[in-house]
Amino acid sequence: MTSDTTQEPAQSLSGETREMHRALISLMEELQAIDSYQQRADVCNDPQLKAVLLHNKNEEIEHATMLMEWVRRHNGHFGETMKTYLFSERPITEIEKGAAAGGPAVPRTGTLGIAGMKGA
Repeated sequence: MTSDTTQEPAQSLSGETREMHRALISLMEELQAIDSYQQRADVCNDPQLKAVLLHNKNEEIEHATMLMEWVRRHNGHFGETMKTYLFSERPITEIEKGAAAGGPAVPRTGTLGIAGMKGA
């Protein structure tokens, strides 16, 4: 099945935009599948079926993550934004405020990086 959800005629779009569209549509489908499997598992009474549904959900998470990595590699702004927000332990809104104020990048380790300043 092809996607007909482009806002403009697909033939008018660059190849790069069409490829990104494919990735984003696929990512949305994977996220919808994750949600569906989780909901089904929540109400499932059969333990074996529930295990299969949860297994399938986890497979969809793998697929979604692979697509996110492809998007990161092909869109610099996505990549920079992911570096800012992902794998941090700080409250998300604090990260946003720091980024908006032109503050320092949040260390990916989730630490404040103070230990590295000792002896400086």
